[in-house]
Amino acid sequence: MNITIDSNILFSALIKESITRKIILNYPNKFLFPEFVFQEFLKYKDLILKKSKLSPKEFYFLLNHLLKKVKIIRNVDISMYKEESLKILKNIDLKDAPFIATCLRYNSILWSDDKALKNQNKIIILNTKEFIEFIKNQC
Repeated sequence: MNITIDSNILFSALIKESITRKIILNYPNKFLFPEFVFQEFLKYKDLILKKSKLSPKEFYFLLNHLLKKVKIIRNVDISMYKEESLKILKNIDLKDAPFIATCLRYNSILWSDDKALKNQNKIIILNTKEFIEFIKNQC
C-alpha cells in the first residue's frame, strides 16, 4: 500500500521527538512526498529550527534520515492529476492539491493531521492515531 505524507507530518517529525518521527524512521516502506511541497518546505527551515531547538547540523542530520524514508514524487509525474485534485479540494484548501494528486497517481492513502481534508470522499485520509491503527492491522 502506498502512503503519501502531508507536510504537517514531516514538519512534526522534524520539530520534536515524537511518535510521528518514530513511525517515519521505523516504517519498512518509503512514504511518497510531492516534490513541489518539498521545495516549499525548505522555506520553513528557520521556523523549524527555532521550534525544534535543533542546531543546523542536527537539523540536516535528522532531515537526511527522514528523507531516506521518503520517495520524492516529481511534479511532472503528478501533473495530469492537478485538475482533478483541484476539483476535489475546491471547498477545502487548494494548497493541498499536490498531496491529493500524488494519492490519485499512485493509488495512495494520505497520512495527514489536517482535519479539513476529511471533508472529501475521493482519498482515504488517516490522521496519526488512525495511521498507528492501520500499521497495527498490517502486522
